[in-house]
Amino acid sequence: MTTKSDTPNDSVFTGLRGIFWPIHGFELKKFLPMGIMMMCILFNYTILRDTKDTLMVNAPGGGAECLSFLKLYGVTPAAILFMILFIKLANVFSRERLFYVIIAPFLVFFGAFAFFFYPNKEALHMSMDSIQAAQASLPNLHWLIPVVGNWSFSIFYILSELWGSVVLSMLFWQFANEITKITEAKRFYGLFGMIGNIGLLLSGPLIIFSAKYAKSLPKDIDSFGVNLKMLMGSVILSGAIAIFTYWWMNRNVLTDPALYQPGQGKKKEKAKLSVIESFRYILKNPYLGLIAILVLSYGVAINLVEGVWKGQIKIAFPDMNDYNMFMGQFSTWTGAITIFLMVVGNNILRKLSWTKAAILTPIMVLVTSSIFFWVVWNGTKSTPFAPLMGVTVVLVAVIVGQVQNVLSKGTKYSLFDSTKQMAYIPLDQEAKVKGQAAVEVIGGRAGKSGGAFVQSTLLAVIGGSVSLASLTYILGPLVILICAIWALSVLRLGRRFTALTEEKAAAKEEAVKPATGELATESSKASS
Repeated sequence: MTTKSDTPNDSVFTGLRGIFWPIHGFELKKFLPMGIMMMCILFNYTILRDTKDTLMVNAPGGGAECLSFLKLYGVTPAAILFMILFIKLANVFSRERLFYVIIAPFLVFFGAFAFFFYPNKEALHMSMDSIQAAQASLPNLHWLIPVVGNWSFSIFYILSELWGSVVLSMLFWQFANEITKITEAKRFYGLFGMIGNIGLLLSGPLIIFSAKYAKSLPKDIDSFGVNLKMLMGSVILSGAIAIFTYWWMNRNVLTDPALYQPGQGKKKEKAKLSVIESFRYILKNPYLGLIAILVLSYGVAINLVEGVWKGQIKIAFPDMNDYNMFMGQFSTWTGAITIFLMVVGNNILRKLSWTKAAILTPIMVLVTSSIFFWVVWNGTKSTPFAPLMGVTVVLVAVIVGQVQNVLSKGTKYSLFDSTKQMAYIPLDQEAKVKGQAAVEVIGGRAGKSGGAFVQSTLLAVIGGSVSLASLTYILGPLVILICAIWALSVLRLGRRFTALTEEKAAAKEEAVKPATGELATESSKASS
């Protein structure tokens, strides 16, 4: 039986407990498995993100410039098709079975890629001579040709991109939003991210160890192939742990009335919408539209910055294992800084309003991106800092870009994700499930494809082997404009979020008043 002291109330947490661990003892059964699930999902997300970039940037004839074409013409159509499929499957399967049906094909492909597709890449892909010949004859498609020629790498890249949008943003967060109250979310969500980012701390060293081990092998062995098998084996194991944890929660947490009450406060369920009706529903809902702008802005801004940064990394680390090792080190730093920011961010969520917490991410991206573009732009001419630091001009840009990415991603994981997911909670069940599916997959992919469209269009119009670093005088001001639109949208959404939350709280109080009045009447009758 839940005692008064067990009642979820922020006021009972003081001192260091209130800062680092504002969780009641009886809530651990619900909180810790969710944290483990997020840790496994982010562990896989980090390995897949670093590996997909390593493959495509260093593919025969490829480079960082290929990523914009791949995101626009590969990832975006795949995301749209997947969103349609997801809505269809949501109408057929239960929530639990839907989780298994969606996550299993990802893990099967990643295993098949490491143990079949990559070892046979020479037989499956275009040769380097064929790619170079096609690039010479079609200069405006110079960076698109390696995407087609290395098609299995491209499929791996697409599914790795979808892992974050589908498994993390849709499957995990929809589950969390369904079983978590707003009062719990203010304490849980920041800590979910903090525990989840332990996955980055684990994946980074694993990537570094795997790359170092592969480089120590004899030269007649495909060292990156061995590296890939070790990494994908870890992805499959981590995915299996996430699946088991989800299965356990459905049988031990969702059956505990003290932790989850499916009928409490739930309105009459609406009829399920068709795919076309779902699109119309989202377009007519300005609240969801503002959330989509936030997701879109982050995707476009970070994509424009990362495209330039990854091009600098390839120049500094041309070997695939070295590139992968650097990305592992980057992921380790990202995890460490993010965990620190999670502690700060969790207290920001509890102490400040939603609007003040949400607006910190666009400010961080704006400031750090401006510095990075300035360094790259000056590096194309001259860099007075390089001789003092004893490093090359390219390495200066790599280091500054790494700091920019670590701080931006740390703020994103600690504040942006939490505030974005909190914004869904006041919505009805239909908007939470289908509205969120469309916003996360389409909005997230449109964000990345928006940045990819800008980059790929510039590259295609100019033609040849032009680099993204030479286009910073266009990309930099564009990122500043996007961050300004992002911040304005946060302010508008904050007003709507506050109004909607207060409206639901008032409705709940009105629902309680009649019951209280009836109890008072019965008590007076009994006393008389």
